Amino acid sequence: MDVKVSKKLGLKDRYAAMTRGLGWDTTYQPMDKVFPYDKFEGIKIHDWDKWEDPFRMTMDAYWKYQAEKERKLYAIIDAFNQNNGHLGITDARYINCIKLFLCGISPLEYTASRGFTHVGRQFRGVGPRVACLMQALDEVRHSQTQIHSMSNYNKYYNGMHNWHHMRDRVWYLSVPKSFFEDAFSAGPFEFMIAIGFSFEYVLTNLLFVPFVSGAAYNGDMGAMTFGFSAQSDEARHMTLGLECIKFMLEQDPANVPIVQKWIDKWTWRGYRVLSLVSMMMDYMLPKRVMSWKEAWEIYFEENGGSLFKDLERYGIRLPKYTAQMEIDKEHLSHQTWATFYQYAAACNFHAWIPSDEEMDWLSEKYPNTFDKYYRPRLEYWRDEEAKGNRFYNKTLPQLCQVCQTPMIYTEPGDPTQTCYRESDFKGDKYHFCSDGCKDIFDDEPEKYVQAWLPVQQIYQGNCFTPEADPTAADFDPLIEVLKFYGMNIGRDNFDFKGSEDEKNFEAWRNLSTKN
Repeated sequence: MDVKVSKKLGLKDRYAAMTRGLGWDTTYQPMDKVFPYDKFEGIKIHDWDKWEDPFRMTMDAYWKYQAEKERKLYAIIDAFNQNNGHLGITDARYINCIKLFLCGISPLEYTASRGFTHVGRQFRGVGPRVACLMQALDEVRHSQTQIHSMSNYNKYYNGMHNWHHMRDRVWYLSVPKSFFEDAFSAGPFEFMIAIGFSFEYVLTNLLFVPFVSGAAYNGDMGAMTFGFSAQSDEARHMTLGLECIKFMLEQDPANVPIVQKWIDKWTWRGYRVLSLVSMMMDYMLPKRVMSWKEAWEIYFEENGGSLFKDLERYGIRLPKYTAQMEIDKEHLSHQTWATFYQYAAACNFHAWIPSDEEMDWLSEKYPNTFDKYYRPRLEYWRDEEAKGNRFYNKTLPQLCQVCQTPMIYTEPGDPTQTCYRESDFKGDKYHFCSDGCKDIFDDEPEKYVQAWLPVQQIYQGNCFTPEADPTAADFDPLIEVLKFYGMNIGRDNFDFKGSEDEKNFEAWRNLSTKN
């Protein structure tokens, strides 16, 4: 009697059976009713099977692969913590980079996880659904590992105790938060361009390389380790973003202008978020890796230029506002840090004036602009601080309706003139920091008139705790807003010089190195 033996599936067939083989076309309800959102943006998909999965990974392989990375990651983190690794960093100022990352970036990883979970449900093609599932898992893992890697600092230093609460309330955190919530509330294809392509592929190196390299240069083994642990995931995310855009462009020529508009929009929006990274690179790292200008030239102008040259065959050009970004690279970090220096009373991390040696480094990296426009202001503030007049700006700045940054950036070609744009919509006037943000608003104003802008909310009385009494004779609105933010006033905020973090680090470092 002959026995028929089933041939063992190869890797490709096994992958197909465990992913695309699990999909089906609905019968009780039409597919358009089950998947209503993958057509309303105007993107035309003729053959979902043309989707090429960047990494052919099944779920069982994914868990084994990630579990091995977790074991290595937490072994290093435990060793770092048990050996008082927080005292091995170059300077206590570096800890403020950790505060910025933990409060500004880590919550975005979780929002990205929610976003990919949501849009994965909206695609009728099984290929992108599986890809979104994998990335959603990656993103929630990144959020968790980043929080765990940095949590040891919270035992010793201020400003990190309430990061989940601050994310929804502190003024500067509305900039990254609004970026991801803008993408989250878009359609599924726009979300994939916003996060999967514009952020993950075009801009992600400008976020992770500076932070992870900065951690390595400044003795932070914990943050450096989670960066290395995430790099293989980021490679998959970048490949997914590139596959997504090529898939859309190859399906129908009518998709090209829609995709181009999204690239213009989301590259500019991501660029505004990266202003936080620019000041971290140039001002907050005690031991610097490279300047923001150098990073921009390598990771956007060179690498991004090659990418868009490759996409020319589809009819895609460089993002619309690239020329302004090229001008701004000389000014972005200096203008951003000047703002945080002025508003350090309303931040959960400290600010300071760079030393003469650090200013000389900035002068070397920005020979055409730093000494002419920015050194005089920093030296003036330092002289005033020495006289006991440390400058804190107690006014509330005007905010851009789209990116939600204060109106601090200057006209392209004239760094002495603040850039200001405005639009009228239904009888109201709205303000913008740039042509890019104005164009984004004018394209879909109904969306951005709903923005939760911190300054306007403060003026409307929506940023006080229930216990606040505006009628009291000693009512101080700034103090009450800081209570609403959840800050420990005098410990989390104000200048680094004389702060509790500076004093404790110096005392603990001396104890660890002297008998």
